[in-house]
Amino acid sequence: MQHGIGLESYIEETDQLALQDFKSRINEDPNQIITSWNHSFHYCNWTGITCNPSNGRVTFLHLSSRQLGGTIPPSIGNLSSLTGIHLGNNNFHGEIPQAIGRLLQLQHLNLSHNYFSGTIPTNLTYCKELLELHLQFNDMVGKIVDELSSLSKLYLLKLRMNSFTGGIPHWIGNFSSLEFLDISDNRLQGPIPQDLGRLTKLLVFHVNSNELSGTIPWSIFNISSIYYFSVTQNQLHGQIPADVGLTLPNLAVFAGAVNSFTGPIPVSLANASDLNVIDFSQNKLIGDVPTSFGKLKTLIRLNFEQNRLGRRGSYEGLKFLDSLSNCTYLNVLSFATNYFSGELPHSITNLSTLLEIFSLGNNRIHGTLPAGVSNLISLTYLGMDGNLLDGSVPEAIGKLKYLQGLDLNGNAFSGKIPLTIGNLTRLTSLNLQENRLERSIPPELGKCKSLTALNLSRNNLVGSIPKEVAGLSSLSIALSLASNSLTGSLPKELGQLINLEELDVSQNKLSGEIPNTLSNCLRLERVNIRNNLFQGTIPQSFTNVKGLGEVDFSQNNLSGKIPEFLGKLPYLRKLNLSFNEFEGEVPNEGIFANTSAISINGNSRLCGGVPKLNLPKCSKATKHLDSRAPVAIIVPVILTVLVLCSCAAYYKLRKSRKAHALDDGELSKIPRTTYREIHRATGGFSEDNLVGAGSFGSVYKAHFQGDDTIMAVKVLNLQQRGALRSFLDECKALRNIRHRNLLRIKTACSSIDHEGNDFKCLVFEFMANGNLHDWLHQEIDDQQQQRKKLSFIQRLNIAIDVASALDYLHNQCQTPIVHCDLKPSNILLDEDMSAHVCDFGLATFLLDTSSNSWSHEISAALKGSIGYIPTEYGSGGRVSTLGDVYSFGIVLLELLICRRPTDTVFNENLNIHKYVSVALPEHVMEIVDPLLLLAEEEEQNINQEQARRMKECLLLVFEIGLTCSATWPRDRMPINDVLNKLQAIKKSFLSRR
Repeated sequence: MQHGIGLESYIEETDQLALQDFKSRINEDPNQIITSWNHSFHYCNWTGITCNPSNGRVTFLHLSSRQLGGTIPPSIGNLSSLTGIHLGNNNFHGEIPQAIGRLLQLQHLNLSHNYFSGTIPTNLTYCKELLELHLQFNDMVGKIVDELSSLSKLYLLKLRMNSFTGGIPHWIGNFSSLEFLDISDNRLQGPIPQDLGRLTKLLVFHVNSNELSGTIPWSIFNISSIYYFSVTQNQLHGQIPADVGLTLPNLAVFAGAVNSFTGPIPVSLANASDLNVIDFSQNKLIGDVPTSFGKLKTLIRLNFEQNRLGRRGSYEGLKFLDSLSNCTYLNVLSFATNYFSGELPHSITNLSTLLEIFSLGNNRIHGTLPAGVSNLISLTYLGMDGNLLDGSVPEAIGKLKYLQGLDLNGNAFSGKIPLTIGNLTRLTSLNLQENRLERSIPPELGKCKSLTALNLSRNNLVGSIPKEVAGLSSLSIALSLASNSLTGSLPKELGQLINLEELDVSQNKLSGEIPNTLSNCLRLERVNIRNNLFQGTIPQSFTNVKGLGEVDFSQNNLSGKIPEFLGKLPYLRKLNLSFNEFEGEVPNEGIFANTSAISINGNSRLCGGVPKLNLPKCSKATKHLDSRAPVAIIVPVILTVLVLCSCAAYYKLRKSRKAHALDDGELSKIPRTTYREIHRATGGFSEDNLVGAGSFGSVYKAHFQGDDTIMAVKVLNLQQRGALRSFLDECKALRNIRHRNLLRIKTACSSIDHEGNDFKCLVFEFMANGNLHDWLHQEIDDQQQQRKKLSFIQRLNIAIDVASALDYLHNQCQTPIVHCDLKPSNILLDEDMSAHVCDFGLATFLLDTSSNSWSHEISAALKGSIGYIPTEYGSGGRVSTLGDVYSFGIVLLELLICRRPTDTVFNENLNIHKYVSVALPEHVMEIVDPLLLLAEEEEQNINQEQARRMKECLLLVFEIGLTCSATWPRDRMPINDVLNKLQAIKKSFLSRR
């Protein structure tokens, strides 16, 4: 008996020691789950632990979604009675220990959504009782090891979103109980094994986003139980079996986009009556679309864009649209870029009122756009571009209040631009170019306060440019009014387009001088005013627009000297000043030294310049240097300039080589994707997928084929000075940091686009609730809309999340990192309103915090954004973690009072810090955002005591914000102390509610 008791005691001690070792490896535990594991309770009562009541052995370790971080120790193999390990959705990292193979009773292993690296442990072969294996969304590499072939009882195998290589093992076909197979988003190559056709119980067949080739084995199409079938984005070819709807009658998702499938669309698909998604876009399918699709009552997504469907000259190809009115749940309908002809059927007005995306662009469809299109009240994108449509654009289109993208370009629409388009306050992209539209540009377009791109070029528009449109400050991508008959001058309101990248008003009848205010558009890259009647000189103020890349001022009446500053613009690559009345000496610096990049023909009074221009020499009166100057002065000056130029060229060459080396190095540990997939996922970088634009690029919403997950793609503008450096710095930072409140990078792309230009982007998790700036400073155009409210506890949680992220960067990384650009627009909110800090393009690594030495010093170009830049940076101070603390303090104050630090109420005598400090403590409730108080009242009926308690907590948070934003760094609070204080305030506030 005593021997038995001793054995039980030994086994109990073994389990307890293993759990304590597991606890010791946890270095992230914000909810104090593991810290509650102590000797006050038996380990069977610890959070996440389940024991066998008869013998006290640990049978289940369930710690999913607890925000834990750390590694798994080999001692986990000592918990020999474990049947389940659930550690999914945490921040665990390192390799999965081989000792896990000692858990012979293990049935459930879920390590998904972590950061595990290395290969699949081969000792898993001994876990023969395993039923579920979840390893998806990690950083694992290598082949799918053959040792897994012994796990014959598996009914679920999920390896998605890793970097596994090699082929799909044929022995998976032996798993007779397998129901879920998800090996998507890896780097698997080769054919799909015929053996998989033996998986007679398979429900989910998910192999998309790999590099698989060949044809799909017909045996797989005979697994009648499959309801989710996705082979999207591979290199597969062949035809879809004609009887697929009969052999796979339970299909709900049938996706094979971005491959090379040929042949017709099977009519039998209509037999799979539960189909929700059919997506075979970007293939080579031919023939007609089955009218029987109208039988699919549950159809949500029907996408066959970029195929070869329809027949040129046939007027029957669009009949299928008539039947789709029965699909009342249809959300996405796209047959763009095919070969459809015939008249646009009126039946499109009877399509589902849930339809959000409707695209028939780039076909040969004629007829008119029916006014009844306004029945599609949920539309966010309407694409009819590149067809033969005529008639007028219906006024009723203004009823589509959710519309974000409208592409009607490349047709034969005539008449006026509907005034009702001004009602589309959510519109971000309006393309009406290449039509026959007449009359003037309606000022009502100025009501489209979300518009980022407006293209009305190549029409028959007359009159002047409305100041309401010229001053539409949301325009950031392009304003194109070229090839019309517009008159008058350029409105000075164009200077309000401070984020505009492209302005094209060429080939009109515009006159007057180029307005000085245009130089306020500091992000301009392309300006084209060619073939107008402009006169006067090129404004000297254009010297401030450093990012100019292409300038075309040709065929006007401009005069005076060619400004020398044009030769000093660092990114100018194309300059056309031909056929004007310029005179005097042509500069010879910068772009003027490259005769293939400039055009100055038709200016008869020019002289000088580089010899290749073959211009006459300038007279003595035009020379800047007196010819009588002593040779003793001129020769040394010239020699000095030559030496400096040589040094500069050598330095530039070395820097260029270094940049390329960095590019490869910084991307080496980040999973890679292709330009083709990025282009497809963003709809060709469609404006309606544009989420926002920053100083170094744009962010698009992306939907990767066969995957319901929405991603965010940050595309770099490589023409912008500092953009490449920003990309490399962001890669360097993101490959080394992992925290629940930092935006997680999924993949990256460094490639060449379709035009042969360099292309770089990063792919992140998409945050459903946007950024904090938009929550605090919402623009409400519709009187029925109400501003979204953030309660005090929500704001406090956001502040804690951001402080937690900064604490990790400053104190928990091997090399401390300073973010350098913390502001509300760089704080993203997920669907649970948890905050994630993003945009590490200015991040700086600190080399040695102990000796107060830094890797970078602030130069003339300040790091950060106006209003959030630490005061010491403005006087040449070094980058430090206390700089981030200052920015955090400003954000914290803004979070509570809902005023930007650049608000017009502030001036040189009053800033946001002083505004708050003078209000405390007596007038604190007068400066708090009224919506914070309203949110609290709606959430609960606040009594006098609760109101007093909230005021106390608000005061404490305000004091933290003031301390953090103190003028002198030495007076600021370290971020770890900030975090502790904020968490204490939250605990106190919640305990008394």
